[in-house]
Amino acid sequence: MNIPQSSFPRIVIIGGGFGGISLAKKLRNKEFQVVLLDKHNYHTFQPLLYQVSTGGLEPDSIAYPIRKVIHDFPNTYFRLAEVLAIDTDTNLVKTNIGALKFDYLVVATGSTTNFFGNKAIEANSMSMKSIPESLNLRSLILENFEQALLTDDLHEREALMNFVIVGGGPTGVELAGALAEIKKGILPKDYPDLDTRRAQINLVQGGDRILPAMSEIASKKAEQFLESLGVNVWKNVRVNDYDGMVATTNTDTVFRTATLVWAAGVQAVSVNGLDAKELLCRGNRLKVDEFHKVTGFEHVFALGDVAQMESELYPHGHPMMAQPAIQQGENLGKNLIRMSEDKSLIPFKYNDKGSMATVGRNKAVADLPKFKSQGIFAWFIWMFVHLYFLIGFRNRVVVFINWVYNYIKFDREARLIIRPFKKKYQVNS
Repeated sequence: MNIPQSSFPRIVIIGGGFGGISLAKKLRNKEFQVVLLDKHNYHTFQPLLYQVSTGGLEPDSIAYPIRKVIHDFPNTYFRLAEVLAIDTDTNLVKTNIGALKFDYLVVATGSTTNFFGNKAIEANSMSMKSIPESLNLRSLILENFEQALLTDDLHEREALMNFVIVGGGPTGVELAGALAEIKKGILPKDYPDLDTRRAQINLVQGGDRILPAMSEIASKKAEQFLESLGVNVWKNVRVNDYDGMVATTNTDTVFRTATLVWAAGVQAVSVNGLDAKELLCRGNRLKVDEFHKVTGFEHVFALGDVAQMESELYPHGHPMMAQPAIQQGENLGKNLIRMSEDKSLIPFKYNDKGSMATVGRNKAVADLPKFKSQGIFAWFIWMFVHLYFLIGFRNRVVVFINWVYNYIKFDREARLIIRPFKKKYQVNS
């Protein structure tokens, strides 16, 4: 990899997400050689991926070059690489561009969509965990409306204009709200020769309420907001199969849809060499102690979505969100510095700053430590928090200007089919 030799201990970080970037920042100007590996050369602000999918933002406004993050960090290097395996016996990271020795290894690989073993749904549905996936979904949505103009088959046309979002967490709720606003404000103008009133947005939740991780009042208010936008909210319904046009459920409900978005779960991205059964918890997460050490290792750590740190308050680990990853990265940075100084380590304590979700224009819910809010005030809080945590001044300005423009004009300028996307459907055997 052409990483120079150094007298400083080498810390290899796998993953340029919230946890990896947070750790790299904490180790800036410290006596370590830091090597950051990622298969993309950019950091993605995942909470706004749904706005890329629905044409509200261009992808470059929620992505930031990793090299620009670390360009003035001494003894810090980035390599565009895909990690193939970890050899903990020889302290070696094996990648598609070569192998690299480490003194300390930090796994911050994040998460991916969890289809719970359903191969048909995995093959035929759309997911939204990366910028390429979001662009694919944006193209598919627009192409389906173009195709709806051309067909004389009423059932096919309705399937092309019927959207099913599986999963009532923040991602599903926010995507459903954005699609509902597109149906109301944009489709009638773009497709005047198509009866867009027949377009349906369905949010399917397996439990008895949406936003189950938030308070009951937030769940009820979010459901009211969605229904006021014309979204059909289906609770206690689980999608069992999908062949690309028909989705069957555990009830008598059947959806005819050409666009099914799977937002029903996530699982950690595992790494070969750290995938033994005794190391893994539910969802492929690595067992770690209160100091982020992977079980059985003194020099291997894990952060963020891939790490499961069990405690009395969090028996199943911390939420797979940005804030735990950021705070864990900062704490591990402190501990690595303290290890080099032969000081005792600081156990991690998660500071829950709350959770929130936006449903649409002037509609959001926020559960904060000291108060709860719903409506326009929560919407402003949501916008401020997301702008604050975006990396890069330019990105903050671009996103803010886009939001102001979209608010005033009731428009989404980025509804572009830059690269056509056609899904190859597979029927479950």
